[in-house]
Amino acid sequence: MLLAAATDAKADERVLDLGAGVGAVGLCVAVRVPDCRITCLELQPGLAALAARNIAANGLAGRVQMLVHDIAAPLPPTLGLFDHVATNPPYLAAAVADPSPDPSKALATVESSADLERWLRVATGALKPGGTLTLVHRSDRLEEIADRLAELGWGDVTVKRLPPARRVLVRARRSAARSLHETTPLRLHKMEGGYTDEAEAVLRHAAALTF
Repeated sequence: MLLAAATDAKADERVLDLGAGVGAVGLCVAVRVPDCRITCLELQPGLAALAARNIAANGLAGRVQMLVHDIAAPLPPTLGLFDHVATNPPYLAAAVADPSPDPSKALATVESSADLERWLRVATGALKPGGTLTLVHRSDRLEEIADRLAELGWGDVTVKRLPPARRVLVRARRSAARSLHETTPLRLHKMEGGYTDEAEAVLRHAAALTF
């Protein structure tokens, strides 16, 4: 939900949901932004089938398409370029992970056929020159993400932290120079319990999350 809310799409723009799972991010963007068009890519056929059912059940088949694809391979050239890419890459490098015994969960959380560098390379390669990449990842990999993006020519990076979660939202734009900016964090929970008003607006009322 937070990744979808942070994706700065507008009507008539094209969005790629990379590693779409069951389609939650793409569907949330499609509902929040009328007339934008979403392409969802997912490695696991079972999850892609669920995503296709979710798309149909929500009456969004005209604007949201689902494709099965392993990003270790080049993207189909027929996809063209996108205004925005939203992605939630696997959080854990294979060398340090203790993967789930559930194969589907392991694929979703641990890098496999595509590591983080490959994931970012595919994401930025799918963008128009003026496009934006938005991703959510572990805060302890932020410097690695910023370094890789700078190497790829997408060095203008803005970060929104999500305390108390050890996660960050990252937005990148094309720039030859590496710059890392932090914007106002989104605090998810009140001290007395429950979501903050800002988090509640995103989670319950489809509000956009500004950087």
